[in-house]
Amino acid sequence: MPAYICPQDGTRADTTALTWCCPVCRGPWDLEFEAAGTLSVNSLTGRVNSLWRYEEVLPLSSPTTTLGEGRTPLVPLTGTVSAKLDFLMPTLSFKDRGAVMLAELARRLSPERVVADSSGNAGTAVAAYCARAALPCTVYVPEGTSPKKTEQIRAHGARLEIVPGDREATAAAARAAADVPGTFYASHVFNPYFLHGTKTYVYELWEDLGGRLPDAIAVPVGNGTLLLGAALATAELHARGLIDRRPALIAVQAEAVSPLADAFRAGAEDLLPDTLPAAATLAEGIAIPRPPRARAILAAVRESGGTFLTVTEDQIRAAQLDLAARGFYVEMTGVACWAAVGDRTDLSIVVPLCGAGLKTGLAG
Repeated sequence: MPAYICPQDGTRADTTALTWCCPVCRGPWDLEFEAAGTLSVNSLTGRVNSLWRYEEVLPLSSPTTTLGEGRTPLVPLTGTVSAKLDFLMPTLSFKDRGAVMLAELARRLSPERVVADSSGNAGTAVAAYCARAALPCTVYVPEGTSPKKTEQIRAHGARLEIVPGDREATAAAARAAADVPGTFYASHVFNPYFLHGTKTYVYELWEDLGGRLPDAIAVPVGNGTLLLGAALATAELHARGLIDRRPALIAVQAEAVSPLADAFRAGAEDLLPDTLPAAATLAEGIAIPRPPRARAILAAVRESGGTFLTVTEDQIRAAQLDLAARGFYVEMTGVACWAAVGDRTDLSIVVPLCGAGLKTGLAG
């Protein structure tokens, strides 16, 4: 059975407990998990057309909470850059990949309540999947969150708590609520089941590309949940001999909020001590000044031979319009990778279009 383990001090906990963080250091959990079997591209023929087709490598199986998430299209944008259309997920963002794992786990644990915090997309995904699982849910969001995202959260029946201040204040409020007995904290940052959901993004790439991966995988990074899921998947595929090399991970941040890029360029293993508070940016989904998994994110990018890139607000605006002119209406955070690598011709790269434009509208 999987177990929680703290990557900092080795503390362990049973996954059947509602222990949302390491009780010693209060840091996020990793998951001690060994896949039950292996996969081949040929073995996937005829399976369910959702991310659950990779059940052998997932820490949960036989879900009842599914909304058919996953298996999003991969579409060429240029001769070298392709886009994976994760804005076509049930709640219109890639966060469904992890949210279904959290809601399915919560359903099995039968908590009195579920709480989550989010800049919008994770909250809408958790709200939807908790509705599917018939679980009471409260979602904490910062003031200034897109009205369309808060509308979606309410539509799914979740209680919405709008927190004065920034994303960090919102996380603090949710974590205080998570300490109340009987509460399941559906944290896309602290709970590693979320990362094992986002890793299916790469398993789908591997399947769609006939058992291989591109030279590089670009991902927008705030809390790093998609990047860390990608790192998990590439490590698993390589360890099982299903790919002969691991692709470089290109992490993209908004120049206005780029603590990880700053640390990477300084050669640091963790955030720099003088990390600045979040500034205003169109890319609200990655405006995270102090991501709790910073050490793991920096290590994953370095181990892959990848790098960090940053994009300006003007580049974000231009990229959103450029993608719309190509037929893809994507929210501001979701265009960051296209802004960063869309003109590259030296590598085969996949970028995620990870949230629908209807969630935020056009950049002002």
